[in-house]
Amino acid sequence: MTLHSKRGQAIHDAHLRENPEPHESSTPIPVLLLGLVAILLGWAIYYIATANPRTPPQFGDRRTLSDLSATAAAAPGAAVDGAQIFSAQCAACHQATGQGILGVFPPLAGSEWATGKERLIVQILLHGIDGPITVKGASYQGAMPNFGEKLNDAEIAAVTSYVRKQWGNTASPISPATVATERDATKARSKPWTGGDELAQFR
Repeated sequence: MTLHSKRGQAIHDAHLRENPEPHESSTPIPVLLLGLVAILLGWAIYYIATANPRTPPQFGDRRTLSDLSATAAAAPGAAVDGAQIFSAQCAACHQATGQGILGVFPPLAGSEWATGKERLIVQILLHGIDGPITVKGASYQGAMPNFGEKLNDAEIAAVTSYVRKQWGNTASPISPATVATERDATKARSKPWTGGDELAQFR
């Protein structure tokens, strides 16, 4: 075998030992997956076409713009909803049941402070409390914020009246005029009542 032939054979053998160059092939999408996508797309089109925006929200999240709009403020002279104020301002601590949390937040149900003299509960809301107080035989130490700057006379009257009539309480309602009188009587005060001992003057 000539030198040229040997060299050609060596090159041929080298080529045979090499792997072919990799290349990208086309892999078709499985028919099952295509079918599933088509079904989901068809369902989505059907759902959008048949959705009724006037369906009540409790039937699903199909709320309209009016459902999501904030409730308008009460017109001047309109009745104030004490239950709504309680839910927004008081229920987080005193609980919707009025039972509070033992040792942390005092109860309002059966509370001698809530059902006592009208001016007592009004003064508590106007200025808040920062000190020890005993409610239904249990001691509490904490801070209650004042609502004198946050709520007007009608709103304080509404929420205190609500508290005095809920959860078995049977105390008389409180008028805005009573709140106005109490607000004026202690208008110089700029700090919370220092617990039950100081509030005792209103009992």
